[in-house]
Amino acid sequence: MTDSAPLKEILRLLRQSDSLLITAGAGMGIDSGLPDFRGTHGFWRAYPALGEAGLSFEEMANPRAFRANIRQAWGFYGHRLNLYRRTDPHQGFQDLLHLGKQFPGGFFVFTSNVDGQFQKAGFPDDRIVECHGSIHFLQCLNACRSEVWKADNLTPGIDESSCLLLSPPPSCAYCGRPARPNVLMFGDGEWVGQRTRQQMLAFREWFQSVSRPVVLEIGAGESVPTVRNFGESLGCPLVRINPREWQVPQGSNHVGWPIGAKEGLEILANTYGQTNRLQ
Repeated sequence: MTDSAPLKEILRLLRQSDSLLITAGAGMGIDSGLPDFRGTHGFWRAYPALGEAGLSFEEMANPRAFRANIRQAWGFYGHRLNLYRRTDPHQGFQDLLHLGKQFPGGFFVFTSNVDGQFQKAGFPDDRIVECHGSIHFLQCLNACRSEVWKADNLTPGIDESSCLLLSPPPSCAYCGRPARPNVLMFGDGEWVGQRTRQQMLAFREWFQSVSRPVVLEIGAGESVPTVRNFGESLGCPLVRINPREWQVPQGSNHVGWPIGAKEGLEILANTYGQTNRLQ
């Protein structure tokens, strides 16, 4: 595997770069044991009670779900919050952090994941853009103001067999009406994006300070292409790690590697460190 043609090209792109932009989608967390919601049946395997009710991921990841049945909506999001809190990031996160620290211009993370796994793995919070928000923050369901607050004091009690919230639903810290996760959902005109906008300002400042960045995309699929589109739009060399959707746009500075996140990052971090020491 270490002699593969994709790996050699990836090492070439990394060696000629002064900084690393990590872009990551849901595939980054699969090796940690987090559920894969790809396709309706994948979602229903993770949440059989919602499958029995015929509810799709798009219907649950929607602000309308909180107005239709807040106990059910918080049953879904509360279970995810509890799951992310008790899940340890896989070793690939540490390999990636070690890799990023070797670049003179440093690194930045742009992710659509709302699980907070990068922070839990030790990535600095001021070097992360969470473009879809974070489940670890709350906002008013009615977006009464542009503030969000941490969900640290929220401990949802969930009946997993029915995917229903047993404990009282959280309320807005400002107006007292129902609260929801500060996560960008489908058809979401009420998402409070101020925190993400501040993260983007920090990213742009960093991006302007480096001269030869390379994009390392991990586990970002085509079904919700936010991460893929962002990385491709920057005009930088692109490395795409994805076991299924690894194809890249035509060009000598783009490389696709059909491999999983944990395995690929372990190989990449070890090999890049060895080649650097030999130079």
